[in-house]
Amino acid sequence: MGKRILPQRMGRGSPTFRSPKHQKKGPAKYPPLVTDKTMKGKVLDLIHDPGRWVPLAKIVLENGAEFLTPAVEGLYVGQIIEIGPHAEIANGNILPIGNIPEGTQVCNIEKRPGDGGKFVRSSGAYALIVGRAGAKTHVQLPSGKIIEVPNTARATIGVIAGGGRTEKPLLKAGNSYYKWKAKAHKWPKVRGVAMNAVSHPHGGGSHQHVGKPSTVARETPPGRKVGHIAARRTGRRKG
Repeated sequence: MGKRILPQRMGRGSPTFRSPKHQKKGPAKYPPLVTDKTMKGKVLDLIHDPGRWVPLAKIVLENGAEFLTPAVEGLYVGQIIEIGPHAEIANGNILPIGNIPEGTQVCNIEKRPGDGGKFVRSSGAYALIVGRAGAKTHVQLPSGKIIEVPNTARATIGVIAGGGRTEKPLLKAGNSYYKWKAKAHKWPKVRGVAMNAVSHPHGGGSHQHVGKPSTVARETPPGRKVGHIAARRTGRRKG
């Protein structure tokens, strides 16, 4: 009798694989959409949110509403920012993307107006506004892909703080342990081919190799569902 493989253990939802939500400071989203009014807000604090790797700015608006948003480079406690269609084109201000000039660096872009921000939220990331067509704005993402978003979708002017995070080496396994402890990841993760045959479908053998095709069907039972699950193609690519 073998043991449960990792995908089976993940499916049970034990604390090992559960997200530590109790550590989170809250959702980093824009406040509810106001289409015609521009308000001022004050940066109350810059806080660390475990596992996010981007500092959050705590902002209070004129009407008393508070919200968290990913901080941009250069933002400081006590800074006055503007949010709305008539806000100034300045670092940290939040505007509808249709009101931001082409060539501007923006971040935390909404996919649909009012969703709070979906694109370009990781440390050091920014997007470029490259053009417009009717009610849509063309935005170049950090990957190089160009997408279209509605002109009324909001974005923050500037570059997300925390750039250069990946350039610092981890140096030792202990740092990686604490890095992933803050997120819903099990670490370290042992490879199946490194296990015994009793412990994993890829285990066993006189040297580390899968030993059988690693492509499995979508309806494969959980004890065998490892490898290339429902692969679109197999074999070497021709041409």
